[in-house]
Amino acid sequence: MGSAGFLVTASWALYFAMRTKDNPIKPIVHTLGFLTQPVMLIASYFHFGMSVYLVILANAATYALVGLIVETLRQRLHHA
Repeated sequence: MGSAGFLVTASWALYFAMRTKDNPIKPIVHTLGFLTQPVMLIASYFHFGMSVYLVILANAATYALVGLIVETLRQRLHHA
């Protein structure tokens, strides 16, 4: 699950590095970026910048933590 977080964030970084200034679907892209990168929600709420590498690391950790929680709950519910 952590590798999924890494791939999602790395894909967004690549997209934003290659996009042009005129993006007609900017609101949609911005919303999808915030939904798939929970760390960016925190960074925008508290108004601090983060490097791309820190975002990738934090999102990989977040996805791994969410995967661990879901897997633990799934196992507990499966045994019940």
